[in-house]
Amino acid sequence: MSRTGLIQHIRSPPQPPTPILGCSKLVLCILPTAQIAIGSVYLNECPRQHYIPIYLIVVGVFGLVLAVLSCLPCAQEPKDGTSNPLSQVCMTWNSVTSFFLFCWFIAGNVWIYSIYEPNYNKNTTNVDPYCHKTLYLFAFWTTTLVYILLALFLFGGCCVLVCFFLCGRADPDDNV
Repeated sequence: MSRTGLIQHIRSPPQPPTPILGCSKLVLCILPTAQIAIGSVYLNECPRQHYIPIYLIVVGVFGLVLAVLSCLPCAQEPKDGTSNPLSQVCMTWNSVTSFFLFCWFIAGNVWIYSIYEPNYNKNTTNVDPYCHKTLYLFAFWTTTLVYILLALFLFGGCCVLVCFFLCGRADPDDNV
């Protein structure tokens, strides 16, 4: 594949079949749904940091909103190169929502990691406020999962860049 063909392929990747795309969207909606459920069930179960269940609910709701918006036809640019005003509105809304989620994620990091590791026992004679174990550990690991996935994507991206660099350096006349 030539270099220009590769760049064109990267700019407009082939779309997966609709059933695969639909199944992947459903799988991606599982975590936000679980965040809403856990945050709602344990809403008043973390006096140590009462924003943690609210953080989970808001992240879950906005995650589902972004997933639903990406399915709408207005989220895609027309293939003929024309500009669709509704597409601009969707893109602006997605950008604002993503920026809000980024800021909310930072706030959630402060709330979650600042009390590591909280008192999980509600019925102790200790005056230190508690945080329900399921709520806290779910919030902790879903937030930590974002960092793990980010590290994997960065590592994979660096590997791809190194491969592109090494493949681009080879001269077609060389017997490599």
